[in-house]
Amino acid sequence: MPHPDIHLEVGSGTHAGQTARVLERMEEVLLEGPKSGASNGESYDRLIVVGDVNSTLAATLAAAKLNIPVAHVEAGLRSRDRTMPEEINRLMTDAVADMLLVSEPDGAENLRAEGHPESRIHLVGNVMIDTLLSQLKAARSLDELEPLGISPDHYSVVTLHRPSNVDQRETLSSLVDVMIDLSTRLPVVFPIHPRTAAKLTEFGLMERLDRATHIHCLPSIGYREFLCFTSQAKVIVTDSGGLQEESTALGIPCLTMRANTERPITVTEGTSTLIGHNVAFLSEQLEAVLDGSYKQGDCPKLWDGKASERIVDVLAAECGS
Repeated sequence: MPHPDIHLEVGSGTHAGQTARVLERMEEVLLEGPKSGASNGESYDRLIVVGDVNSTLAATLAAAKLNIPVAHVEAGLRSRDRTMPEEINRLMTDAVADMLLVSEPDGAENLRAEGHPESRIHLVGNVMIDTLLSQLKAARSLDELEPLGISPDHYSVVTLHRPSNVDQRETLSSLVDVMIDLSTRLPVVFPIHPRTAAKLTEFGLMERLDRATHIHCLPSIGYREFLCFTSQAKVIVTDSGGLQEESTALGIPCLTMRANTERPITVTEGTSTLIGHNVAFLSEQLEAVLDGSYKQGDCPKLWDGKASERIVDVLAAECGS
């Protein structure tokens, strides 16, 4: 990726603090106008925001208060769990945006149920799959597996970062137990999120992982390196929403350590199974993967690598070109 033309330099912080700083600095950017037109008072025609992070909501609010239209990519996703900050961001962004670019039919249905007019809803597909498919060949060509002594379809990938999975010692310890047990039959690649690494150290669990010969603990890695591992794994265990989508597109079993998901199509049509915090069910589903009885899923329609092209078509139609 190229370096950004504008960096807000907000950094991390509390949800309220981070959102407030992005809102303030984004307003300054929008008021300045496009670089090519700043001198003659031109303003932005539209702001496009993606996803459900604090920056998504803050940028949306900044634009709306300046009467700049907003298009939301990944609109309509709902977990129905308002304890998740991302759910609040999704709801509020969609309430303000006037162009809702949706990745799956469930998202469109959610928006209709919330009263959004049909004219604002556009089912375009999943831009994350555009990225995945464009990078897949390059990712698989990387030499990441051999140094670990693993081969395609003969290892698992585990990622954990959500507070519900890593912030309590008992919960995290039980997941470590499952990983250690799994590694005796299937090597485990475990790229460790910084939050998770801190908790593993705090709870004294890192030493147990280090002693497990067939668990490969890795620091945070780049997207292509990560895709090299995930795209060739036999099974993925994760609490990542994005990885639910990618595993479905790749046709790889995904055991999702969450009680709910804003991406239900990955469960109803795709390869994901919601595990919650039930480690017994996790072990049962891992056994199904290993013995070949795990359910087969399909890749949803419009997850074909062309979502960004359809988004351009929607934007062009708005401009009459």
